[in-house]
Amino acid sequence: MNLYLLAEAVVAFLLVAGGIFAFTGSLGMLQFKDFFMRLHGPTKGTTLGIGCTLIASMLYFTVTQGEFHVQELLITLFLFITAPVTGHMLAKTGLHMHLRFTTGTRGSVPELRDEDVGQSRVARPAKARHPWRSRRQKRKGRLPR
Repeated sequence: MNLYLLAEAVVAFLLVAGGIFAFTGSLGMLQFKDFFMRLHGPTKGTTLGIGCTLIASMLYFTVTQGEFHVQELLITLFLFITAPVTGHMLAKTGLHMHLRFTTGTRGSVPELRDEDVGQSRVARPAKARHPWRSRRQKRKGRLPR
């Protein structure tokens, strides 16, 4: 009986903490001013919130069913590995695309190297051409037979 009571208290704490972290991360997405500030919400707060919820689920089902559940632990580890990598890739893309930012988020000029920031905007991909149309037929508005 003592083990179940302790497990319920830990699960309840983890669920409340996970909810607070997830809410704070989601609120950060709405309140922060620019792209680079908004990256912190999902990569930090929401990741911790989902991690706490998954660990609470793992603990609950391990105690109630009497066997160790690894699925939630694997999902949590995968989330903790992939979320920072995704945030880093998005930040590098934002630097290369020269997205607007608030001056409070930018480091000092010597801190950013040329390979970190692109020299010009990245060109948008060209529109795909229809493989069955030639330029002349496209101008005349006819399709080949």
